[in-house]
Amino acid sequence: MTFTPDSPSTRALQPLRVELRHAGERRLVLIEGDRNAALNWLAAELPFLSADQGLWVSTKADSPLPALHVATPAQARIWLGRELDLLVWDGFSGNPPDGLAALAGTLTAGGLWFWLTPPLAQWGTFADPDYARTGLDQATEHPFAERLAKILCDAPDVIRLNMSEGASADERVVESADERVVESADERASATINSELGRVRDELSRRRPATAFCVSGGPEQDQLVQALVRFGLGRRRRPLVITADRGRGKSAALGLAAAELLLRGRQRVLLTAPSAEQVATVMAHAHERLGAQLQSQSATQLTTTSGASLTFLLPQQLLADKPAAEVVMVDEAAAIAAPLLQRILLGWPRVAFATTVHGYEGAGRGFAVRFREQLDQHTPHWQERPLSQPVRWASSDPLEPLVFRLFMLAAQGQGNTQQQAPDPLSVLEVERWQPAQATENDLAEAFGLLVNAHYRTTPADLRQWLDNPAAVSWRARMNGRTVGLLWAQGEGEFSAPLAQQVSLGLRRLRGHLLAQSLALHAGLPQAAQQRSLRITRIAVAAPQRRSGIGQRLIAAAQAYATAEGFDYIGSSFGGTPALLAFWQRQGLQPVRLGFSQEASSGEYPLQAVCGLSAAGERLVQDLQQRLGRHWLVLARRQWVQCQPELMAAVMRSLPAGPQPDAEDTRDLQYFAAGHRGFELTLPALQTLSRCAGAADWLTALQPAQCALWCRSVVQGRSWAELQRENLCSGQRDAEQQLRFMVADWLALG
Repeated sequence: MTFTPDSPSTRALQPLRVELRHAGERRLVLIEGDRNAALNWLAAELPFLSADQGLWVSTKADSPLPALHVATPAQARIWLGRELDLLVWDGFSGNPPDGLAALAGTLTAGGLWFWLTPPLAQWGTFADPDYARTGLDQATEHPFAERLAKILCDAPDVIRLNMSEGASADERVVESADERVVESADERASATINSELGRVRDELSRRRPATAFCVSGGPEQDQLVQALVRFGLGRRRRPLVITADRGRGKSAALGLAAAELLLRGRQRVLLTAPSAEQVATVMAHAHERLGAQLQSQSATQLTTTSGASLTFLLPQQLLADKPAAEVVMVDEAAAIAAPLLQRILLGWPRVAFATTVHGYEGAGRGFAVRFREQLDQHTPHWQERPLSQPVRWASSDPLEPLVFRLFMLAAQGQGNTQQQAPDPLSVLEVERWQPAQATENDLAEAFGLLVNAHYRTTPADLRQWLDNPAAVSWRARMNGRTVGLLWAQGEGEFSAPLAQQVSLGLRRLRGHLLAQSLALHAGLPQAAQQRSLRITRIAVAAPQRRSGIGQRLIAAAQAYATAEGFDYIGSSFGGTPALLAFWQRQGLQPVRLGFSQEASSGEYPLQAVCGLSAAGERLVQDLQQRLGRHWLVLARRQWVQCQPELMAAVMRSLPAGPQPDAEDTRDLQYFAAGHRGFELTLPALQTLSRCAGAADWLTALQPAQCALWCRSVVQGRSWAELQRENLCSGQRDAEQQLRFMVADWLALG
């Protein structure tokens, strides 16, 4: 089917955009059916839309309008923090939930989101190109997509345009009392489109607001700007954290406040974000506020006539150069790795962080769950300023609640709504559960529990949870409410040749994270050959934590795995001493510590397993023995930044190494007596670190003593670094403390 500029539907969208802009609303235009017909229609219609910023998400060659910016579905994240009038998403090229949720929030009032898709009735069986990225291409059913389709079908504010071909040919005969009318497919589709667009325009006209919507900050944003200025002119070490959903004007507030600070005497304000494009709104508002006081400008710097400047630097460049500044502003903070945020926090006297509430950036929960702990620890006088009132669109806008419902962005478990202690008479029920078959309310409560408990939970996880055929879940309920969840999935069972290829790094299959990681990094192909159950997520509502619910859930999973013939059960998580201790209480032991810190949490990934079969138990023993043999070599090269408490906790769980021999013991005695230096004694000190009983001795020391030993002996940190961590006053002091510790060890016999 082909649409030409003379088609009846041509220019039907521009009047709709005018009405939407007046009302301060946005709309999803769902274009179902034939992709080529949809592209032809868009090519005819889009040139008549007055849109300054538009984005086409698909391949550049297929863009229906050359003026559109182009991004692939995987690149959607880089558009966070920017504003769009027009979003055209080609669903036939892939539909990653995180990208869809993120870009929907970039549309301003009057914006249209065109989504090209198969007919809604076919979503459950549509082979989405994005499935291969996460291993879901092996699934025969897709409940997540079916759920989206049902919501969209029932949403009255969605504009649905059907681009399907005629039933038999490109025309049909319409019978009437007076004549037989031949209606072409073009005419039929155009009439349907005009009817649908007319329906929406009529609805908007009936409830047309008395005054046109105006994009302005309002009192809430004005108060935030004032708070930012007070912060920037005020006392040091009082960070300001701005939290808001998309479209609340936090980036605009940063720009206005930065300019005001320059006008009030601050000489240098630094701005950082994951990319320069993401701070375009900040720079634009700062530029407007400076007005005649602006002397020079570029995409990354504004300089006033007095020589003051607002300068953008990428986080890595900011930390590498460490330029002096009175104020640092961090936009899109949730998309920056937690370790970088901590270094920025500690590196400048006044730091403001702006972030979205919901975590479709991928690391959003890392900010909310982990970084706030750093704020409490290092800057206990930090302040939070939330923004709730939208400024890019009116409160009547139906698109935001639709997107929130589609991707469960506002899902909350009972941990956020009921903080009272559990009733001691309540009966806890643990049961197998199928989230794909749950009611919408039950699913929202359960997914909200995962969001509250885990810093990495995003809409993509919801799709994985519902669609993965290897997934299995358990639910803990109390008084009819979900208080705990465990989500696991089967892995492994590779053939011997495939497992060998995986261990050599020649093959990698989606959906087998733990089995393949152990096979590759430990060089043991049997880890992928054996059948394993990986616990993907476990969450317990805050009021019910430390009451044994997590233990009950894991016990249910272990019983299932044993009955089903799995060889081992395990989990991969951001390593902390508390989490390791939790998993060890459930019988799992650490077998691998990753080399790279996780972007969202800043923690090293730790993998712990428990053997269920004889073969699985042998595998766990082999993995632990191998990690123990390699520990001291890898610690000084790969785990230099790891928490010393975690290093000591892992060492305590590993099989002991050899005891110090007679020569090592002599060196230790000489060191303790002050007759031998640290470097000459280091081999003996390292042997002592891994011998039987040493890990228990280390963990029994004062925390500062344990940290000093792990940092210097195990991790090889320099004396200057130890001094910066307040573990010693210099090399002489550090060596003296170590001598006392060795003397205590020797005294134990």
